[in-house]
Amino acid sequence: MSFELIASKRVDLGTGASRRLRHAGQVPAVVYGAGKEAVSLVLDHNTMYYALKNESFHASVLDLVIDGQKEQVKVAAFQMHPYKQQVMHIDFARV
Repeated sequence: MSFELIASKRVDLGTGASRRLRHAGQVPAVVYGAGKEAVSLVLDHNTMYYALKNESFHASVLDLVIDGQKEQVKVAAFQMHPYKQQVMHIDFARV
């Protein structure tokens, strides 16, 4: 099964900016590895929430489309809210 995620780069960084993204129904993320610079991203919350519920999502190589450029990544880590059904942050590692 293949997964394709649509993301865009984010310019506002920090706690306040991440909080505003979460209130707007988005998830802050980062992609790193493969000798390239880390890139801060923003993804749609509901897409990520339901994808993380799928077991094969965690073990698959994903196609991450960042502003039109496709990269292959794996989920490195993610954080969930302690009691809400909300994804707080997700890390991707380039393959």
